[in-house]
Amino acid sequence: MSKRGGAETPPGPDGLPLVGSLPEYARDPFGFERRVHREYGDVVRWKVPGGWMYHLADPEHIEHVLVRNNQNYVKGEVFQETLGPVLGNGVLNAEGEFWRRQRHLVEPAFHPDRISTYAEMMVDVTERQTGRWRAGEIRDIHSDMTALTLEIIGRAMFGLDLSDESEEVGEALETVMKASEFSYSDLVPEQIPTPERRRFENAVEDLNRVVARIIKERKRNPTDEDVVSMLLAARDDEGEGMSLRQVRDEVMTLLLAGHETTALALTFTFFLLAQHGDVERKIVRELDEELGGETPTFRDLPNLTYLEQVVKESMRLYPPVPSIVREPVEDDRVGDYRLPAGETVSMSQHVVHRDPRWYDDPMAFRPERWTGDFEQSLPRLAYFPFAAGPRRCIGDRFAMLEARLVLATILQRFHLEQVSGPSMDLRMSITARPKKPVEMKIHEREEWREKQERTEKAVESPAE
Repeated sequence: MSKRGGAETPPGPDGLPLVGSLPEYARDPFGFERRVHREYGDVVRWKVPGGWMYHLADPEHIEHVLVRNNQNYVKGEVFQETLGPVLGNGVLNAEGEFWRRQRHLVEPAFHPDRISTYAEMMVDVTERQTGRWRAGEIRDIHSDMTALTLEIIGRAMFGLDLSDESEEVGEALETVMKASEFSYSDLVPEQIPTPERRRFENAVEDLNRVVARIIKERKRNPTDEDVVSMLLAARDDEGEGMSLRQVRDEVMTLLLAGHETTALALTFTFFLLAQHGDVERKIVRELDEELGGETPTFRDLPNLTYLEQVVKESMRLYPPVPSIVREPVEDDRVGDYRLPAGETVSMSQHVVHRDPRWYDDPMAFRPERWTGDFEQSLPRLAYFPFAAGPRRCIGDRFAMLEARLVLATILQRFHLEQVSGPSMDLRMSITARPKKPVEMKIHEREEWREKQERTEKAVESPAE
């Protein structure tokens, strides 16, 4: 390790000439990140074509980047190259004063008082969509949750029913997310139109058509309830409104970011519950005791404490956004190590959330660990599914409300039995997405409960 300016260069794998460690990373991104931190420590760097990647796994270092010294960091070139062509200069991508202006204009849509009004709609949409489920059928739960959360974000943010666009948006989103994964075609000069790039451009065009329809409808028929009308009418302190291009960028950001991560959180939670019947039974008992067969409401959520613990534990093991990237504007230092300006710094929730220093038996699905005392004992950023600091996810409250209400509504009526394999193979893109369909068999809750009771009685009283 060399020193420069009193700080050391972080250790890391040597890699190969020209391509560095990129081939090894591409084969197994999650396994590679866990391994390099295990072998080299909390601050690691590895070579990529044209530069270096710096990885942080110490919560204190991550807090330094995201919170204490956040003004020295921007989303950076890697982030902008990945999402800029889709999201434009929306609040997720924007920087500096422009970002602060946009965040200020968008924030009212996510005020706690406003979010609480979405609860009844979230339950209604869930009941209607799952009302088409039939006992005994096998469904791809990831696909179902994507369609469900898309309709919820459409109704909550845009005041529109997007169910007819569900398939188009889902296919386009799949293409966009796949394009954010590493491919050796990424090394081909940008001006060469590879098949992957053409598919990406077509997907963005499809998404643009959906967004254009949303904006056109809200311009024609503005309301006091939807976010698009609010954005079109918003004015900053100087009385300036948003351009139509900027409205497009914000709507696209809400459309994609507003449903993708919650769909994944729900998918991962159902996957875990299918493997841990004791946890599911405990949730169902809580729902029975607190709801008494009634549909869940916003007022019920404070009493559904175990349900909230389950969601937190699911997002610990399977954070929908597996890592966050930033780029230092000026050289910085964490611990003994230098982070050079202009290089990419990555902080992996997937790594930190599974670190045995912070979590006893970290690979176990144990919702009970999330007590108040346990949360107080954790380093501040040993758990950060929604990031942290000024750029913490603006929709975190919305997502947690949605996840709990959807789970409560579905688990009251259905048991989902896992049909696909026992492991969850993930693709590393902007989000962590299942490589294969997450197939589950649908059972009516009461029939499943009766079946379980018969099985337990048979075990307790075997035939003579």
